[in-house]
Amino acid sequence: QLQLVESGGGLVQPGGSLRLSCATSGSGFTLNNYAIGWFRQAPGKEREGVSCISSSAGRSYYADSVKGRFTISRDNAKKTVYLRMNSLKPEDTAVYYCATNLKLGIGACDPYEYDYWGQGTQVTVSS
Repeated sequence: QLQLVESGGGLVQPGGSLRLSCATSGSGFTLNNYAIGWFRQAPGKEREGVSCISSSAGRSYYADSVKGRFTISRDNAKKTVYLRMNSLKPEDTAVYYCATNLKLGIGACDPYEYDYWGQGTQVTVSS
């Protein structure tokens, strides 16, 4: 059974950094065959796409709000996808989820396109 497990969230001051990890596992699941996305949901808001990366890492997407601050990467040998978050702002506070659409490409990096989700990790940016 496919599993995605996020880690690395926490409380950080504005301007600080965090690195989130999405570890994948499952019988027959080969990470390098699939796109992975990071999504977030703040209280009272809809879930939104933050960043997505294709199976080959040849294409990536970033929401305008995080461009230049966040970097997505993947280590297929470790079956893990990362989200490096720098220059964090209070508006980045949310539960962050990773997910896969079980496809090679990222699509529109829209949460409605992604079928398999982790449980989420809380990121709080506050002084």
